[in-house]
Amino acid sequence: MRNKKKLFVILFVLLNIYGLLCGVIYFFQENLIFLPTVLTQEHIYEMDNSFEEITLESNDGAQLNGLHFKLENAKGVVLYFHGNAGNIQRWGQLTEFFVGKEYSVIVMDYRGYGKSTGKKSMEALYNDTELWYDYAKQFYKESEITVYGRSLGTTFATYISSKHQPKKLLLESPFYSIEEVAKSRFPFLPIKALLHYKFPTYQYINEVSCPITIYHGTNDKVIKYQQGKKLFESIENSSKKMISIPEGGHNDLVNFKEYLSTIEEEL
Repeated sequence: MRNKKKLFVILFVLLNIYGLLCGVIYFFQENLIFLPTVLTQEHIYEMDNSFEEITLESNDGAQLNGLHFKLENAKGVVLYFHGNAGNIQRWGQLTEFFVGKEYSVIVMDYRGYGKSTGKKSMEALYNDTELWYDYAKQFYKESEITVYGRSLGTTFATYISSKHQPKKLLLESPFYSIEEVAKSRFPFLPIKALLHYKFPTYQYINEVSCPITIYHGTNDKVIKYQQGKKLFESIENSSKKMISIPEGGHNDLVNFKEYLSTIEEEL
């Protein structure tokens, strides 16, 4: 009798822990996926290169803030979709790497990041990419637009490239889908039923007609190398390339020779 009672207590505790984990994933997934740093509207960006600050308005009234590094006689433009943390004060400085390669750059903050406002949803975030692509087309031909996505931004870069004809799509540390990432971390939870933000990059990748290049570090602890490999293998487009970076992590690929020796050609 005593053993049955202990077993019941253990089962009760485990079920409560399981329910708690499900509740955290369901109710707090935005806090797990998006890690923005909010800026005041008065914030003044500081960059090494000259830029224009821009704000676009979405159909639902969201104000989307971005930076445009304009170069005279640029080789083209990099339309850059950044990762899930911080804001364009940091990401703008990181994208100046491409300015140094003689490319103009357009980099933006998502809803709730930096100075950008608006309610998040998967649909709204995907739709916002159209505003930025349309903005880029005001200054550049599509044949001059390289769409670049990093980490979370790879799903937005893939989506917008599937709807248009940019010069090229570059993905740094991409995932097959956020659902797949979550399943790999919580294989015992009903992830499919819990997630609002599934971000199915794999659904859009085969609608991309331009050349695709994927960079992924084999030692990535945030988005496992296998995620990028699975996405690459799902691509039916023959103009595809995967550049694996041995020992590369999630945030340090720019420090490796495999990245530095190939990026100019890939752009």
